[in-house]
Amino acid sequence: MMMDLLSVHWHVDPVLFHLGSIGIRWYSLLFVSGFIIGWYIFRRFFRRENLPWDKLLDPLLYTLLICTIVGARLGHCLFYQPDYYLGSWKGFLEIFQPWKGGLASHGGAIALLLGMWWYSNRYGKKYKFDFLWVMDRLCITVAFAACLIRLGNLFNSEIYGDVTTLPWGFVFDLRGETQPKHPTQLYEALSYLLLGLFLLWVYNRKLDKVHRGFFFGAFLVGCFGMRFLIEFIKEPQVDFEQGMLLDMGQLLSLPFIVAGIVILILSMVKRKPAYCGDSI
Repeated sequence: MMMDLLSVHWHVDPVLFHLGSIGIRWYSLLFVSGFIIGWYIFRRFFRRENLPWDKLLDPLLYTLLICTIVGARLGHCLFYQPDYYLGSWKGFLEIFQPWKGGLASHGGAIALLLGMWWYSNRYGKKYKFDFLWVMDRLCITVAFAACLIRLGNLFNSEIYGDVTTLPWGFVFDLRGETQPKHPTQLYEALSYLLLGLFLLWVYNRKLDKVHRGFFFGAFLVGCFGMRFLIEFIKEPQVDFEQGMLLDMGQLLSLPFIVAGIVILILSMVKRKPAYCGDSI
């Protein structure tokens, strides 16, 4: 009884409203909001560093949208359920139906890296910025977008943790749960929000004191480091993770953490200015 009194019974409808027969979900709204917020933040970056935002921002947004959706979908299908999606013609066709559920942040991250490599090569030579300059700024917007996506997962009552006796445990009624579980969506959302605020503060106040690669490296270590730790209290997302010492999310996070450390070290060694040209 005491556990029940201290817990939060979560039974929020994941559909915010309907447009005819189409249900508009909280997740979709929050997902799109991340791109809108990122657009405004990036416009400020371009303006501060004297770059033509009206020519650079739209292709950046389109690249981000395509890479995020395609990469996250492929990441889920290939990393978490390859037997289903590659094991039959029906499963293969569902790869191209992301509305049926299943997006993986690690797949989205890999696709974003490839997309930003293309974008920096396409536009960077003309406007004198490189891949690392783009990633330093993109990671700030991604931190806020990731926060909103995890809140979307909360509204979907998905990706939650193990049983807990802590007073903020959530009973996910719509999933048929009867015991309080760790709201790991909120843990991740808060960690990404704090990371984004910290990086944005450094950009606004200390841009001339840090070097190119600092933001990207700090983001990789902070984001995937927290993801690695929180995975210890998450329920397995797929059956094959049962009994694994480290789950798939943790195994996929390790290369990003190592890459972040390497980027931070190279940033301190090369000491290339974080800003573009003489814009500070």
